[in-house]
Amino acid sequence: MLQHNKLAIFALLAALPLALLVALASGPVSVDLVDAVSQGWYSQSSDAVIFWQLRLPRAILAILVGAALGMGGAAMQGMLRNPLAEPALLGVSSGAALAAVILLYYGAAWKSGWLLPAIAIAGAFGAVAAVWLLAGRGASAGRLVLAGVAINAFLSALIALALNYAPSMFAMQEVVFWLMGSLANRGWDQLLLALPFISVGVICLFLARNYLRALSLGEDTAASLGFHSRIFPLLILFGIASSVGAAVAVAGTIGFVGLVVPHLMRPLVHQDPAQLLWISGAAGALLLLMADILVINFVGAQELRIGAVTAFLGAPFFFWLIVSARRGQWL
Repeated sequence: MLQHNKLAIFALLAALPLALLVALASGPVSVDLVDAVSQGWYSQSSDAVIFWQLRLPRAILAILVGAALGMGGAAMQGMLRNPLAEPALLGVSSGAALAAVILLYYGAAWKSGWLLPAIAIAGAFGAVAAVWLLAGRGASAGRLVLAGVAINAFLSALIALALNYAPSMFAMQEVVFWLMGSLANRGWDQLLLALPFISVGVICLFLARNYLRALSLGEDTAASLGFHSRIFPLLILFGIASSVGAAVAVAGTIGFVGLVVPHLMRPLVHQDPAQLLWISGAAGALLLLMADILVINFVGAQELRIGAVTAFLGAPFFFWLIVSARRGQWL
C-alpha cells in the first residue's frame, strides 16, 4: 500500500508539468512553442505574443489559484476537523465576491487592471476579520463554523441584493460572469498582484502545519503539546484569507476544489494533515489546470466558465460520498 501511495504521488507530480505543456499548446491558434520560447519576451511575432502574453500567464495563474484553493481546503478541514469544510465556509469567497460585485455594480472595475482584484482581496480579509470578531477570542471550532455560516449567509444575501438591483442587464451579466469564475483575459498584471498574497498565505499555512498535526489528536492534546496559543488558528485564518482571497480576486469564485482535492489526497498521506497541505496544493493546481484545458478546447459561441467545470466535477464526488456513507465506508 505504501509503495502504491508513493507511485500515485509521483504520478501526480509528473502530471503537473505535462499538463502545463498541454495548456500552453492549447487554444484556437496553433503555436510553435519552441520557436515562441526561442524568440523571447520582446519579440513581436504572433507566436511569441500569444505564448508570452496570453497562454503562459493564464497557465501559471491556473496553477497558483488551484494550489491556493487546494491548500486552503486542506487547512480548513484540518483546523475545524470537519471533512466538509472549505474556505468558503468562513466567508472568504463571499467577502471577495461582494467587494468585486460592488465595484462591478458601479462600473469602476475596468478603470484599472489591478483595482478589481485589490478590492476583492480586501473584501476577503474583511470577511475573515468579521468571522473572527463574531466568534470571539478563544473560539472553538464549532463556534468558528457558526460564525462563518452566519457571515457567509449575510454576504451572499448582499450579493443577491446587488444582483436584484443591478442598474442594467449589462452590469448584471458582468457580475454573474465574474461570479462563475474564469481565467480568460487574465495577464501578468493579475498574476503579479495575486502572487505575493498567495505566497504569504502558503507560508502561513506551512508554519502552522505542526499545529494541524497536533490538532488532529484533539484540542486538549494539542494544548498539552504546547499549541495552546491562539496565534496558530489566527495564522491559519490569515493564510487562508490571503491565499484563497487572492485566488478568488483574480479568478472569481471557483467552487469544489478546496473540498474535493483534500478528500482525494488524504489516503495518500495516511491522514497526515501536515503532508496533506502540500499534496493538496499540487493536486489542486493540476485539477484547475486540467479544467482550464477543457475550457480552452471547448468549442462554443462563448467560452465555458471554469467555475461551472469544477462544479460538474464536484457534484459526482458528492454523490460518491453519499453512497459511501450509506455503505458505512465514510463517516
